[in-house]
Amino acid sequence: LFPGAFNCCTRISDEIPKGILRRVERFEIQKADGLCHLEAVILYIEGKKFCVSPWIRKLKTWMKKNEHKTPRKKSHGRKHRRTKITKKKQKRQ
Repeated sequence: LFPGAFNCCTRISDEIPKGILRRVERFEIQKADGLCHLEAVILYIEGKKFCVSPWIRKLKTWMKKNEHKTPRKKSHGRKHRRTKITKKKQKRQ
């Protein structure tokens, strides 16, 4: 019935061990809007997901250091690489 509802965190943890943070492959931020009624950070570790409170200080500092692990949004349209065309100079004899 609600396809987006199954991707929402319904319960969040208020604690996160450092050992789990070391193994995180990527993370997403869930906002409290629409179908998802909780703010949370979703940590993906070995195919599993863990929902954690975004207000944990240890998690906030970890997220700043690991911004590269957030999934990037795809840009709209293709950007074409511009190549500069230069004419070869011919030698005069």
